[in-house]
Amino acid sequence: MSNAISNYMLYIYIALGGACGASLRFYISQLVLSWLGKGFPFATLMVNIIGSFTMGLLYQLIEHEILNITVHRTLIGIGFLGAFTTFSTFSLDSLLLLQQGDVLKAAINILLNVSLCIAAAALGMYIVTTLVK
Repeated sequence: MSNAISNYMLYIYIALGGACGASLRFYISQLVLSWLGKGFPFATLMVNIIGSFTMGLLYQLIEHEILNITVHRTLIGIGFLGAFTTFSTFSLDSLLLLQQGDVLKAAINILLNVSLCIAAAALGMYIVTTLVK
């Protein structure tokens, strides 16, 4: 990684980012559940879209050397987004929908998570690339 930052500090960054990411994930999930209910995994979808968008932004900000790769990739990319995004929850939600016989809901969930999250990451990258020019 970096000689300027000790491995100890990198673990601190990951822990701090992870605590913030997990807390924000819980908050957003509760908010979306209160708005839209439990009939479809909208909370997981929302968190995945936001996380993908943020990853796209982060990637381009690091690529354009606006953010420091060691600090920000560790704090935001690994710590915050690692705890915030919910791919494992998305996988479980999809499997449970399939097991419950809700094949259409499972297919919609998979399609929306994959397509919207890729689009969100692309949008994040596009925004930074456009602003940096």
